[in-house]
Amino acid sequence: MRLKPGALLRFYSLCGILIQVAATKNRARGSQGQFPLTQNVTVVEGGTANLTCRVDQNDNTSLQWSNPAQQTLYFDDKKALRDNRIELVRASWHELSISVSDVSLSDEGQYTCSLFTMPVKTSKAFLTVLGVPEKPQITGFTSPVMEGERMQLTCKTSGSKPAADIRWFKNDKEVKDVKYLKEEDATRKTFTVSSTLDFLADRNDDGAVVSCRVDHESLNATPQIAMQVLEIHYTPLVKIISSNSWPEEGQSIILTCESKGKPVPEPVLWTKDGGELPDPERMVVNGRVLSISFLNKTDNGTYRCEAKNPIGRNSTEYVLIVHDPNALAGQTGPDHALIGGIVAVVVFVTLCSIILLGRYLARHKGTYLTNEAKGAEDAPDADTAIINAEGSQVNAEEKKEYFI
Repeated sequence: MRLKPGALLRFYSLCGILIQVAATKNRARGSQGQFPLTQNVTVVEGGTANLTCRVDQNDNTSLQWSNPAQQTLYFDDKKALRDNRIELVRASWHELSISVSDVSLSDEGQYTCSLFTMPVKTSKAFLTVLGVPEKPQITGFTSPVMEGERMQLTCKTSGSKPAADIRWFKNDKEVKDVKYLKEEDATRKTFTVSSTLDFLADRNDDGAVVSCRVDHESLNATPQIAMQVLEIHYTPLVKIISSNSWPEEGQSIILTCESKGKPVPEPVLWTKDGGELPDPERMVVNGRVLSISFLNKTDNGTYRCEAKNPIGRNSTEYVLIVHDPNALAGQTGPDHALIGGIVAVVVFVTLCSIILLGRYLARHKGTYLTNEAKGAEDAPDADTAIINAEGSQVNAEEKKEYFI
């Protein structure tokens, strides 16, 4: 059967419609299986935030970005909100990227990317805006400070979000014992942070550099620093240095009075034994130096150096002993003399011991009886006992023995 030309045209049109409907359903089913993908963004106040929404498989389905107030920013490549800071970066069936420049704290919040399937699918991206802390300032220092006074230095910075961290340093060495205070600003979005350093002024702190360092994630590892150089006034510190450790008669000596204080001490005052220097011709003062020439025993004594400044005064003393050069030269022989004396004493003690021992033995000299004279115990002495014993008198001398 042959179809008429009009019927054939209607048949082809119906087939085209059916094919288009089937393709549309397939695309819808493919899009319905996809969700838009986004990421949270963190940006420093005043910077630029890039918001990106992606879909892996998308067939002619529209994408849209909206702000936290649910205002549409971009619908595909069409700008919906009149804000010159918002610009289109990329628009395709698979991606919609926009940028927000000169970001402020009010831009912070949750942004939404929508994929217009049936039903509509969304993904959230949170934009975090970091508040940059203001340059810190140190207050509470009044120059100069007297030694022993209490110092309270305060470091303060505002506008940070989240709250900044403050650290103290003295000559690059961190000081831990400090007070820290955090307060919300009037906007209730940023913070004012302050820290107080409390210590007693010491002369060793004069000229020290005290620094306050503010650390914050918005500073890209480059902290903000405020510095203060300390000026401490203190009484002089005095010390005497001698040019000769063993001064002898006829020699000279130089005594230097070192004085350190702030303000710088006035010219020092030299005295001897509580009075003026007795011999100005030999004892010459030149600034902080006392020179004494042709030393003699009369120069022995206590020399005092005194220094003062507007804060106070201080002094120190040096005891001068002038030595006899002859006595010093003869000092090389005392060791031999001492040894000779010891030897003489030992010899003397030995001789005395021998003499005493000889006298002791002499007093105890005696005789003893032989066996022949043992019976004559009534004799007045040993000789008589021998003579009276048995035997003749001739053998008496032979029978008498002595012991020593």
